[in-house]
Amino acid sequence: MTRTWWKESVIYQIYPRSFKDSNGDGIGDLGGIIEKLDYLAELGVDILWLSPIYQSPNDDNGYDISDYRDIMTEFGQMEDFDRMLEGIHARGMKLMMDLVVNHSSDEHQWFQESRKSKDNPYRDYYMWRDEKPVSWPSFFGGEAWEYDEPTDSYYLHLFSKKQPDLNWENPKVREEVYSLMRFWLDKGVDGFRMDVIPFISKHLNWPEVDWSDFPKIVEETYANGPRLHEFLHEMYQQALADYDITTVGEAPGVPAKLGNLYVGESRQELDMIFHFGHMFLDWGPGGKFDISDWDLRDFKGVFNEWYEALGDEGWVSIFLDNHDFPRLVSRWGNDGEYREQSAKLLAILLLSLRGTPSIYQGTEIGMTNVAFPSIDDYRDIETINAWREAEEQGQDLNELLAGIHKQGRDNVRTPVQWDDSPNGGFSNAAEPWIMVNPNYPSINAADVLKNPDSIFYFYQKLLQLRKQYKTWVYGEYEMIDGNDEQLYAYRRWDEEGEYYFYLNFSTEVYQGLPGPSLNEMELIVSNYPDQEGDQLRAWEARVYRAK
Repeated sequence: MTRTWWKESVIYQIYPRSFKDSNGDGIGDLGGIIEKLDYLAELGVDILWLSPIYQSPNDDNGYDISDYRDIMTEFGQMEDFDRMLEGIHARGMKLMMDLVVNHSSDEHQWFQESRKSKDNPYRDYYMWRDEKPVSWPSFFGGEAWEYDEPTDSYYLHLFSKKQPDLNWENPKVREEVYSLMRFWLDKGVDGFRMDVIPFISKHLNWPEVDWSDFPKIVEETYANGPRLHEFLHEMYQQALADYDITTVGEAPGVPAKLGNLYVGESRQELDMIFHFGHMFLDWGPGGKFDISDWDLRDFKGVFNEWYEALGDEGWVSIFLDNHDFPRLVSRWGNDGEYREQSAKLLAILLLSLRGTPSIYQGTEIGMTNVAFPSIDDYRDIETINAWREAEEQGQDLNELLAGIHKQGRDNVRTPVQWDDSPNGGFSNAAEPWIMVNPNYPSINAADVLKNPDSIFYFYQKLLQLRKQYKTWVYGEYEMIDGNDEQLYAYRRWDEEGEYYFYLNFSTEVYQGLPGPSLNEMELIVSNYPDQEGDQLRAWEARVYRAK
């Protein structure tokens, strides 16, 4: 296995709109990021991943791009970007941009031209058809084929109708993409996170799909298209090969068995991918807002499956939450009585599995989901569309609101809670673009920085340990008793050392740790100040090194 800087790094995701507002307009911006670079350097992360900061009408909070070579006015100017990049590099960190090229905004010049006439030179930049070829569901509700009156035609949008899919079959589109990538790389950025990149190659026979099985649609129809790997290899050769950077592909619909086609070291496509197997474990038959219980055995099984499938050939980036999924501690932990303990337990898991960890903003201080009382308080297009459809169909709106409280994307888009001042120190505006979680007086960065036993300093310690013990990065992985419903136990080892990880995913006491006698091991880190033999208390986690 090749050793390299991006495998040994830790990614920190910034959602700029919600990170820090520097000018009082209620919207996070590049100036706010600059203000907090010392904070991020103190935490000890290596790569800052910025969700999109390009010019956008914000139908989907920046994932609908109208100009790939300009900065969203709300965030600042290119001069602010240059200053931010310089500050990141000066502190020994790197910058990873979000690359969104499966689709653009419908306000992009390319699409504006393409919809003017059927013989417009930009017509073939998008997926246009005179007749709707098939009925496909959009991720954000409704049909994925949208009728457009000016040319009496339909265009494809797998997401919002304001996010038309680009036509990667057109070599001019691909060169446009490679050119904009080189633009940012030449400015000095250190890599790209590539949004829904498995979707760029379409099945042009437009197969019929069963709307009731959306995960199957994603894997078999939207992802892993016939020319995908040809496109990714071409992208590597024409845009990436000459730069010392890293790439992460967001990979919904990619099963473990196909992982090495994307990230195998000999493939020259992507460095790593985000896999999603664990992200659907608590979805019921009705989709993400239909909440179901999840089973630790299935959760463990996902990570084990990917480890076995990739072997020493490929690499992943490990995440437990991000801008699209609920807060880590609210979903996988206990955000009530055991918030701090379970947040620390999940930190150990995130930073010790094989792969490059990705920490989402606010996770390091233990931020939680939010339960806004009214749909009027939400801003996410997916949530709003789901509510509208439920109203039209006469569904139980109280049940849907409960699902939104659990799974809605705005759970992770509330502003970072910097202190206990109004708006959590995020902004001095009367009203930020979205409300701050009301728990900010008790959960905020200023408080955790005063407490040496806080979640923040626990992350800091783990980041240092990960750099110290390369076994946590490159070592082999073995799950211990995968059938245990309460304990996640695993071993990491190589020629440098052998480590045992014990994580109690429960409020119940766990008796009798599997593996070597505790007398044969040295305690490295724990989320409790003391230990009670081979008994783990509620949400207790320990890491041992074999003597």
